[in-house]
Amino acid sequence: MKKSLSLAGLLLLSGAIFGQNVLSPEQLWKLGRVSALGLSKSKKEIIYSVSTPDAAENKSNRKTYLLPLAGGAAVEIKSTEGLLPNDRISPDGKFIISSDAVKVLDITGADKYPDLKKSNAYVFTSLNYRHWDTWEDGKFDHVFVAPYGNGKAGAGKKDIMAGENFDCPQKPFGGDEDFIWHPDSKRVLYVTKKKFGTDYTVSTNTDLYEYDIEKGTTKNLTEDNKGYDVAPAYNAKGELAWLQMKRDGYESDKQDLVVSNGHGNINLTGQRDDIHVDGFKWGDDNKTIFFWAATDGTVQLFKVNYPGLTMIAPIITQITKGDFDINGVHGQVGNTLIVSRSDMNHAVELFTVNIDSGEMRQLTHVNDAIYSKLPMCKTERKFVTTTDGKQMLVWVIYPPAFDPSKKYPALLYCQGGPQAALTQFYSFRWNFQLMASQGYIIVAPNRRGMPGHGTQWNEQVSKDWGGQVMDDYLSAIDAESQQPYVDKSRLGCVGASFGGFSVFALEGLHNGRFKTFVSHDGVFDFRSMYGTTDEMFFENWEKGGNYWEKGNAVAQRSFSQSPSNFVEKWNTPIFIIQGGKDYRVPIEQGLQAFQAVQLKGIKSKLLYLPDENHWVLSAQNALVWQREFFAWLKETL
Repeated sequence: MKKSLSLAGLLLLSGAIFGQNVLSPEQLWKLGRVSALGLSKSKKEIIYSVSTPDAAENKSNRKTYLLPLAGGAAVEIKSTEGLLPNDRISPDGKFIISSDAVKVLDITGADKYPDLKKSNAYVFTSLNYRHWDTWEDGKFDHVFVAPYGNGKAGAGKKDIMAGENFDCPQKPFGGDEDFIWHPDSKRVLYVTKKKFGTDYTVSTNTDLYEYDIEKGTTKNLTEDNKGYDVAPAYNAKGELAWLQMKRDGYESDKQDLVVSNGHGNINLTGQRDDIHVDGFKWGDDNKTIFFWAATDGTVQLFKVNYPGLTMIAPIITQITKGDFDINGVHGQVGNTLIVSRSDMNHAVELFTVNIDSGEMRQLTHVNDAIYSKLPMCKTERKFVTTTDGKQMLVWVIYPPAFDPSKKYPALLYCQGGPQAALTQFYSFRWNFQLMASQGYIIVAPNRRGMPGHGTQWNEQVSKDWGGQVMDDYLSAIDAESQQPYVDKSRLGCVGASFGGFSVFALEGLHNGRFKTFVSHDGVFDFRSMYGTTDEMFFENWEKGGNYWEKGNAVAQRSFSQSPSNFVEKWNTPIFIIQGGKDYRVPIEQGLQAFQAVQLKGIKSKLLYLPDENHWVLSAQNALVWQREFFAWLKETL
């Protein structure tokens, strides 16, 4: 039996493959990941954390720093206590809010039959039996209110959602932002979807609920809206802003910024068809709101005024411009904002932004030492005419020291979503700098289904996954292939999630364009996907119905576009990656595809990650992913 390589041996092998002068997977997983925690109480410092992966230990190490805004070096601190405002404590200091899991339903065999304590059975009578990467166990996250004094919580902790089989924070990604204090300290606002089981899986009708501490009553503030209502935030005057989508069941509907003063609502971004708001923060004047949104292949910072309930239209102004993404706003000091920013060559760092001019200054320099030793990759905007005569933005990322007199292999990158913006993001898996640094030109089209190009463009992917969007991909790679520096005999196609579906779909219709494919957690068979995925509102909206509705022409067309229907046309090597705990695109999708290509005799490889969900979160699994990814490309391209 062959001995397996040690981690040290693999590191040496990787170094030999990738060289030392460009970004490698090992260097990528040494970069610090910066997260702003907020301005200090004095507003003279920004406090942030840096999480640095430790591949050898398969974990991350987290440190916290305090950085003076006026200048000077960051100082590591052991605790933020007393430095940051505690938004869990009521403004008057009398109460504190928290969340905890509460057992509400008997789901397991041990719950239902006390004499069978060793049973690991589950009994379900409705859908939502599993979500993202977790099986339903009868516990629900609830919000609690307790008296607070002398710096600690006292007796009398009360579950304000007692007996309810609903979650706050929302699962799977909600946090403290889902339950907040009203400035009067008398009310708690929380976000939840008060639906259970099958009703929960087919709806996106999430609402904002206001709990009155003294009366013990709860009121739905957004009952009239049937889509998402999320991310609530008050200004000091008690005016409430939140993000809203209109249509129930459509998770990628246009997301607008709405404000209420208690007497009526105003949609601040509804007049702009091209704006889908990612997030926002109230300004210190209680009238301006700063938000960030995708636009033209980037995520930029905007501001909008709240004119109150008047006939005066809100005025939206774009503050920043450039080839970068603004990922969040973390505080305001006078005419300056502190924001997170990234681009395709740089992980997130903190910057200041002048509100009037948009001028930016870098605050943190966590990864400068690593980047100073690496060549950067040029990114270029190009516009391609699609088959229906539209102009489509395509990002092209070139290898370091790109020489147009030479020929390079190229990778068509297929974005997930399907309605997810392809901007200047910095991923620790699908990293354009890393891919280009191994000698590949990356072609990344803003195809149909991407925010930042208008609502119509964004919606044209739904109910037509195998239609125009596939033509958009091919238009992008065909246009770039005409360049003299692209080796047309060495084209690859890669992607995850909807991008993984796109890989499977293109495998059946590329007509010899591509030499190799890589699909991660991609949808292969629409029927089995419909029968095993978790969030049915997504499937119902994207497919236009279910597969047994023979009279539903839209749904029947959608299901006819399943990649599994075209396997007879597959003939190109393919690498398939599948997470074992991915309940969004479940395990049978990747396994069915691998089984098909193996039975057809097509060169193929399966990477199975039993403990990973729709993402790859552990350092060592991520390194295996990247080493196998580049080894496959080297072997087949």
